[in-house]
Amino acid sequence: MDLIFAPQLLRARKRRALAAREEGAGFLMRRTAEDLMDRLATVERRFPRAAAVFCLTADAADAIVESGKADEVVRVEADERLLDGGYEGRLAAPETVPLPAESLDLAVSLLTLHETNDTPGLLLQIRRALKPDGLFLAALAGAGTLQELRESLLQAETEISGGAAPRVSPFADVRDTGALLQRAGFALPVTDLETLTVRYSTMFDLMRDLRAMGATSALAERSRRPATRALFLRAAEIYQERFADPDGRIRATFNIVWMSGWAPHTSQQKPLKPGSAKVSLKSALSGGKDES
Repeated sequence: MDLIFAPQLLRARKRRALAAREEGAGFLMRRTAEDLMDRLATVERRFPRAAAVFCLTADAADAIVESGKADEVVRVEADERLLDGGYEGRLAAPETVPLPAESLDLAVSLLTLHETNDTPGLLLQIRRALKPDGLFLAALAGAGTLQELRESLLQAETEISGGAAPRVSPFADVRDTGALLQRAGFALPVTDLETLTVRYSTMFDLMRDLRAMGATSALAERSRRPATRALFLRAAEIYQERFADPDGRIRATFNIVWMSGWAPHTSQQKPLKPGSAKVSLKSALSGGKDES
């Protein structure tokens, strides 16, 4: 399998961010964890055993506990230094789920699935770890995230060197994530998109936050040539020209794709077989009156 991301570099980015612990850099994770709690509040059932799978921080586990929907929570991470917060922890190799089959009632993943090399394989493992009728909820960065930064860097590098290397990670479209859920065998898959616009004084303030999140590029095919000061200065100028508000502050877009699916169970609704409908679509659209 061709690697999209360099696993060792990904872990190094996260460890560096954890060590720095810059104040305010966790705003996106905290916001997503709050959304998770709201979504769990709409589910009218309890989950005896839940897992926060590769969520980097304790925010997801805290949200599950605060929702009052789970009796116990386990955290799964690829680095033991990420396992804090007083929860039961499981250390795992990247993109592996070290939990027995049908051992979970709820699995959650926040803001890491967009950095996986084998997303279908990881989803399949999560589905197998769920009991029948267990729920999976995840949030990941989707297409359009950091588009302003991507365009500015691309234009600047094209101007300076006549070509451009990828410097912002690729992100999946919301429709693609629904297909991934189906491919992994989840029932009743649902996806939706939430857009968050964050404003900064300059592009360099945005990049500082991305480093503090451990979210700078870890692409396997990244350029090995060090980026020059001239490149970033020109990119900042382009960013300011194209994506600034009247007050001079620039916009950064984060498109968060939410996905949910259930481990199959006989009690779940199933689509009708083709040809088994009792009422024609034409009749339904015409208010129940067939036209001859």
